Amino acid sequence: MLLVRGHGGGTDLTGTVFERGEEPPSYKGTPDADAPYVWVCDSFYAVESGGSPIEVDGEEVRIAFESPMPQGFETKKQAVEAAKEHVVTQFVRIGVDSDTVDVEVESAEPTA
Repeated sequence: MLLVRGHGGGTDLTGTVFERGEEPPSYKGTPDADAPYVWVCDSFYAVESGGSPIEVDGEEVRIAFESPMPQGFETKKQAVEAAKEHVVTQFVRIGVDSDTVDVEVESAEPTA
């Protein structure tokens, strides 16, 4: 299991790449859940009202979440690159400059 973490605007986001032999979570309508590598992470966007407040660069931004949609990949490299791109995209969607987002990948032991 790999954790892909992004940091930007004073907040962070973490998603998970499930590797061969690991069981990713399943959702109704999950595509590609049987792929060798599966990426799972929240998606969100800024909204004018409603949503949940978070602080980004010292200002309150309200965000709404979309249902997580696992994505399957044939190679670890493809999964990690897609994960990094996804994380950066989420920050951009709430007004953080993509050049200021730091992304790190680390191995994690699965929890029981």
